[in-house]
Amino acid sequence: MIRPLSDRVVIEPKEAEAKTASGIYIPDTVKEKPQQGTVVAVGPGKKDEPMELKAGDTVLYGKYSGNEVTVGEKKYLIVKQSDILAVIQ
Repeated sequence: MIRPLSDRVVIEPKEAEAKTASGIYIPDTVKEKPQQGTVVAVGPGKKDEPMELKAGDTVLYGKYSGNEVTVGEKKYLIVKQSDILAVIQ
């Protein structure tokens, strides 16, 4: 498992849609990078900026934010708390 440091958050990105609402299949070459995922782990936060997120939160993040890492077979995204745009409830 990954344990993030400081104000960083580990996110498991949501899978990109394979089919449109009208039933057309989207090839892998044109799928958009997902901007939604589930928080897997959070760091302890900074002294002057406590963590507002917790594991299990569903979040929206910037399209080009964070670093992708692969652990075993799974892909994760590590972002700063400030790169997260919203929590979906």
